[in-house]
Amino acid sequence: MSYDRYVAICNPLRYSSIMTNRFCINSITMCWLSETFIPFTLTITSSKLNFCGSNLIDHVFCDLVPLLELSCSNTFIVHFEVYVLGSPILIIATAIIAVFYTYIVMSVLRISSSTGRQKAFSTCSSHLIVVSIFYWTIFGVYVLPNSRQTRVTNKILSLLYTVFTPFINPVIYSLRNKDIKEAVQKVFHKHLM
Repeated sequence: MSYDRYVAICNPLRYSSIMTNRFCINSITMCWLSETFIPFTLTITSSKLNFCGSNLIDHVFCDLVPLLELSCSNTFIVHFEVYVLGSPILIIATAIIAVFYTYIVMSVLRISSSTGRQKAFSTCSSHLIVVSIFYWTIFGVYVLPNSRQTRVTNKILSLLYTVFTPFINPVIYSLRNKDIKEAVQKVFHKHLM
């Protein structure tokens, strides 16, 4: 998405020649394969752990961290895999997004009209909000799990990236639609009167 926004704003005349169907399919395939490899590896490693106590997970869903807490085995290798495999993916993705948005901001600031700048920023802001919520909560749960972080905090952060982000995504993108924006304003205006 950030590359799409980058090409649309920084290279608008070349957009259709860069963002071809083949490029999009290759990008999706590469992301899907790389993001499937990590959970598959962690699932294989976790399946070899011994569980001798309770089988009740104190969490909203069967997440990796609460699952590892139930294990009687040494979970060092699984935690090591999370850091070795997950951290670079998260850091690289965040860096790529930051670089593209830096170029976007520099290009937008060069636009002479305030209407053009506002339109370009509104195009990017929705994506940036959703991505920020998603990445920072994942970073907080998996990359920097805090020993002071309570189970309730962990559950809330997990719900943010698994439920809230997909829920808010269509809402944020829909509010950019002029007709939907007008309908929402009418509803709010009607209730305020």
